[in-house]
Amino acid sequence: MKTATIVGSGLVGSLWAIYLAKEGYQVNIYEKRPDLRKAKISAGKSINLATSYRGWKALDAIGIGDEIRKIAIPMYGRTMHDHSGDTTYQPYGINNQAIYSVSRGEINCKLMDLAEQTGKTTFYFNEECIGADLEKGICQFKNSSTGEMHEVKSDVVFATDGAFSAVRYHAMQKIDRFSYSQNYIEDGYREILLPANHDGSFKMAKNTLHIWPRGRFMLIALPNFGGSFTCTLFMPFEGHQHCFNNLTSREKVSDFFKTTFPDFYNMMPNVADAWGDHPLSSLAIIRCYPWFHGKTLLMGDAAHATVPFFGQGMNCGFEDCTVMWELMKKHKEDWKKIGEEYQVLRKPNGDAVQDLSLQNYLVMRNRVADPDYLLLQKIERRVAELYPDYYFPMYSMVSFTDIEYRTALKKGNEQELMIESIIKTHNLTNTTGMEDIDKVIHLWFKQTYSHIAKQIS
Repeated sequence: MKTATIVGSGLVGSLWAIYLAKEGYQVNIYEKRPDLRKAKISAGKSINLATSYRGWKALDAIGIGDEIRKIAIPMYGRTMHDHSGDTTYQPYGINNQAIYSVSRGEINCKLMDLAEQTGKTTFYFNEECIGADLEKGICQFKNSSTGEMHEVKSDVVFATDGAFSAVRYHAMQKIDRFSYSQNYIEDGYREILLPANHDGSFKMAKNTLHIWPRGRFMLIALPNFGGSFTCTLFMPFEGHQHCFNNLTSREKVSDFFKTTFPDFYNMMPNVADAWGDHPLSSLAIIRCYPWFHGKTLLMGDAAHATVPFFGQGMNCGFEDCTVMWELMKKHKEDWKKIGEEYQVLRKPNGDAVQDLSLQNYLVMRNRVADPDYLLLQKIERRVAELYPDYYFPMYSMVSFTDIEYRTALKKGNEQELMIESIIKTHNLTNTTGMEDIDKVIHLWFKQTYSHIAKQIS
């Protein structure tokens, strides 16, 4: 019998258990928290998640995508709210492409249920990993309820226990030449639940991600079933006119929202009462290498924890499962070959998704309200509409394809410089008509892709 130990019952661990079970493994998952399906506890960081192409690909590959779609709400674009309450809308892609809002807790519970339904997966809760022998495939655990300690040996071990992985800390970080960095950004976040109207309807447009960009900070809102929105305020901890350390009283919180997000305040004038419902949390990027040693592999946040500003943390972790599964078939479950190729393939993309996330934070909190950026987006979108086979915006590459993250980052930045050059060269402005914009784009295409232009003309 083939056996696997998974440390961490979060999103990636629960999904990966389903993959392994379908390949005939007996899977044991150990989780230091109680069973979140039975206890009212936070599923780690509780920010709503945005499922996009890579995530759906991983779910559909094992036939569970439709189960998750039942608890997901499509968001076709982002709606910006300015200081006066006026809104502007930016579609995410073309032809109604969407990313999907899903509750972290709900999808985690659903994946756990589906893993158990395979008949080959067993969950053990309140089991804290206190050590691991990477070479022998042994993990040591301590039960937080009984204090009992025991060890488990299996053919292969997967650490999917998050950004502050116990397996990585107790074992991986002790091997020779293991590189590790943990960097916190200056900003933290606090979650606020915007309730539905009394009749259960939404207080804002449902199928969009809402953003209140304010330069150095921002508020976002993602829809939930039942009419509520999960809202998250991202802001500096300190050192700024508007920072968490200044919001020390109910009155200060209320004044902050009233003056900074007036339309939100009108929808939720009791926002100060809900301020303490969720904790103030920090955000870190963790990089490490190698991800494989002996019989042990790191997956998901344990390998490449990122900040949430491109909505790719879960999608990247799910893509780890897709890649690992493909390598299992390629190398006929030779875990040494699998592990070595897995980390070479995924490490550059883990780094890239972190860079993309930081870059998109600047876009979301500042640039989405900038007229120059809106013009750039308008031109880029039109290029993609006119020549969809030859041009993919960065956002589309990341969210609507499985093009490697590192390729999307490099190509996307190059394309932005190119669009900026087109705008400058042809003196395009926000008042330029679409007919003139189209002429410029066609001219650019003929000059850039002359060999292709001849074939299609």
